[in-house]
Amino acid sequence: MSDLDNLLASREMILVAGSGGVGKTTIAAALGIAAAQRHKGKVLVLTVDPARRLASALGLEEVGNAPVRIDPDAFAADGVKVRGEVWVAMLDTKAGWDELIRRHAPDVEVRDAVLTNPLYQNITSRFIHSHEYLAMEQLHDLHATGEFDLVIVDTPPSRNALSILDAPSRMIEFFGSRLLRWLTVPYRSRLFTVASRPFYQVADRVLGSRFLQDIADFFVLFQAMESGFVRRAREVEALLVDPRTAFIVVTTLETAPSHEARFLAQSLTARDMSLGAIVANRVLPEELAGSEAATSAATLLELADGELARDVAETLGGVSVKQTSTVLTQVAARFDDLALVAARESDRRSELAALAPVMLSVPWMSGDIHDVAGLALMAGHLRGTD
Repeated sequence: MSDLDNLLASREMILVAGSGGVGKTTIAAALGIAAAQRHKGKVLVLTVDPARRLASALGLEEVGNAPVRIDPDAFAADGVKVRGEVWVAMLDTKAGWDELIRRHAPDVEVRDAVLTNPLYQNITSRFIHSHEYLAMEQLHDLHATGEFDLVIVDTPPSRNALSILDAPSRMIEFFGSRLLRWLTVPYRSRLFTVASRPFYQVADRVLGSRFLQDIADFFVLFQAMESGFVRRAREVEALLVDPRTAFIVVTTLETAPSHEARFLAQSLTARDMSLGAIVANRVLPEELAGSEAATSAATLLELADGELARDVAETLGGVSVKQTSTVLTQVAARFDDLALVAARESDRRSELAALAPVMLSVPWMSGDIHDVAGLALMAGHLRGTD
């Protein structure tokens, strides 16, 4: 078994994190296929990325809150053999909040009062980091049901990925915050209510009738659910540091993304969270930085004007010898730039490898990955079989 196979077999939850534009969503989907190729059981790929790219990567028209299985015929049609099942889902923020309220409300009256509050949808849709907290809640639910043998989570870009990690503690802090006390104090203090009445009257004239009272009503009801939210948040925190949970950091070997990956890897270690692997995506072959490659480029430059150009033009067909010679000359002349990039990538890869127990690389692949066949090819690179 490969290092990746061992990692996927030994964990119940994998969170895939990284900066934007490094192919994180595609890697998460490929990991799901890699797991299903090697192991029996049910694998779920859950995306919390607002860009919603997972559906196109898996050849699906749409991905919603409810998990859907990729049709086994889709694998067979592309010649991809899998032993397990691959399911996909995406977090639905609105449905998630409604479910939270139903779960944590102490009684039916509080539940209905919150759900019918005029500001409920507006406030929850703008609640700071609500997307991240709901993702953690859904992860907890999926893990608790035991329906899936492995859940692979595609998280938002890395600084936001840290927001996901901190979302449970921020929810706990909110219930003890000054803001919540200030918003609910009119209901807890009769003296304050009398003293602040002129302020509320002016505010109502400026902001609209009952605007502040609606806000206060909502947060008083919200505070009534404190025990449930806090208890669940602590359970989610425990899940993130559980040995059955691991993180895979995805990056390219360009300067900014690799620095971001280092920051994220170090932050996970500082939080006592398990860093399972770092994946370097779109990597140039290390051989390009070697002396043999440089010698080959020099030889190509010498031969670009002669018989080699004629042979290549004849093989291609319909291309002039002069045009072929120009292309070969430019490629050979600019090879040093490519070799320099490959050498720098090799150094950055070594630096990142020192931070994680497993270091994986995926080469540059032609075109966008938008189907099962492409994902399976990427899975092969991750597993070291291609």
